Amino acid sequence: MLNCKQTSLLVSQSLDRSLTWRERLAVRGHLLICVYCRRFTQQLKLIRRYMQGWQQQVTESSDIALSLAARERIAQQLDKFY
Repeated sequence: MLNCKQTSLLVSQSLDRSLTWRERLAVRGHLLICVYCRRFTQQLKLIRRYMQGWQQQVTESSDIALSLAARERIAQQLDKFY
């Protein structure tokens, strides 16, 4: 059985990659018994949905435009932290 720290890590990772069937089963089992991790999962999904909506607005806006080189520099800096 997973603990809350392991579950939150897997839930976060599930936004970026597909979990294995064992990981999905373990997360579901933990979410059945832990209200706090269920809340965390819901909040994380909500934040992601809002950020995707915001990103779409920024992309559609002609006022905010970054050059390809600037985007690459930002991506490289972010990669250093993760």
